Amino acid sequence: MQLRITHTTRYHYAEPVHAVLQQLRLTPKSRAGQNVIAWSTTVEGGISQLQYDDEHNNHVELVSFEDGRTDITVLCEGEVENTNSTGVIGAHGGFAPLWLFRKATPLTRAGNNVRKLVKSVGGDFGDGDVARLHDLSNAIVEQVEYRTGQTEAGTTGEEALDIGYGVCQDHAHIFIAAARAMGYPARYVSGYLMMNDRVEQDASHAWAEAHVDGLGWVGFDVSNRISPDERYVRVATGLDYTEAAPVSGLRRGTGEEKMDVTLQVQQQ
Repeated sequence: MQLRITHTTRYHYAEPVHAVLQQLRLTPKSRAGQNVIAWSTTVEGGISQLQYDDEHNNHVELVSFEDGRTDITVLCEGEVENTNSTGVIGAHGGFAPLWLFRKATPLTRAGNNVRKLVKSVGGDFGDGDVARLHDLSNAIVEQVEYRTGQTEAGTTGEEALDIGYGVCQDHAHIFIAAARAMGYPARYVSGYLMMNDRVEQDASHAWAEAHVDGLGWVGFDVSNRISPDERYVRVATGLDYTEAAPVSGLRRGTGEEKMDVTLQVQQQ
């Protein structure tokens, strides 16, 4: 399946901004089952300062905004060809060792809520690791209903379980915390998903991956109760959202910032 993606992020500031530096993880790479045919990133009102691959093999671009700007636009577009690998990514790569993905982070620390969730899944490995991880995925979405406006970027997996509502980011953090508590290395994935019912979207997507002996990394989209197929484009991975966020950065100034995202993912 060949996908065409156009992702535009527009920033508007109430006052001219100064000393703004953004870290962009918006460039997918060719990987197992994913071939990037073409990709470009354009920043109107910004200057690319540096590009590098981080410890997770994500392509990162550091962009500074021109001094005194009030409007900046980041446009990413390209074409990616995918094959359906039923969520199996395969052997571990990148510069970060596999053991690092067992490490808890503030967003994925396992507390009482996560431990109860793990206990509810059970300890029988007779059906295999992948089946058990799918059971975990189903248990999460049954306890945490998908609903926007209930959580924010800093909400932890523990907090989302307590609230009982969340979005794909929350589902991924809960899965990662629980999978690590079950003994699996796990990581966060940010990327794109082609929706079957619409082209226009207002946000990118997120899911999780767990490392299974004999298979390698396997993806789990908790929000949609499936493993990623050819409709998914992997862009960045990390221990949690903070290491795989499409855009992060800092700025000097106290003026109000407004951000508008438009996204189109469609089959060519």
